[in-house]
This record gives sequence, structure tokens and C-alpha cells, in this order.
Amino acid sequence: MANTFGALKRVRQTDRRTAFNRIAKTRLRHQIRAMRHALAAKAPAPADILTVMAATFSLVDKAARKGYIKRGTAARYKSRLHHRAKAVLGEVKK
Repeated sequence: MANTFGALKRVRQTDRRTAFNRIAKTRLRHQIRAMRHALAAKAPAPADILTVMAATFSLVDKAARKGYIKRGTAARYKSRLHHRAKAVLGEVKK
């Protein structure tokens, strides 16, 4: 247990930051999941895929910028999702 007022304050700050980081990471995972579901749909509309992809890439970039995930992880997510999107849209042979 924290013994000083400063240590108590740090505990409060850490709890707030941890809660916010958890929300941000969960939002990111849900958006990536939504992108994967859009790609796995029976007959996906290209406009829907592009809209979801833009929102997903925005969240991934923001998460990397804020430090929730590393830059390399963000690049890997975007690369894999973009490759899948191109395959579904017929731009690249599987």
C-alpha cells in the first residue's frame, strides 16, 4: 500500500491511465475484428470495405501514435489487412 500522498496520487493516476488504455485497446481490437468480418462477408461491397478499412487504419495509426501499440505492430496490422482487402476486391491473385 502507498505510504505517502505522492504515492497515493500516482496510484490514482495509474488507475485512470490503465482504464483509458484498456478502452483504447479494446476499441482497436473491435475495429480490426469488424474489418475482418467485412472481408469475410459472402458478397462484400467494395464501398463498405473501403469505408471500414479507412476507419480501421485511422484507429491503428492513432494507437501507434499514442503508444498503445508499437509502430511495427501497427504496420503489420495494416499490411495484412490491406493484403486481404486487395485479395477480396480482386486486385491481387490469392
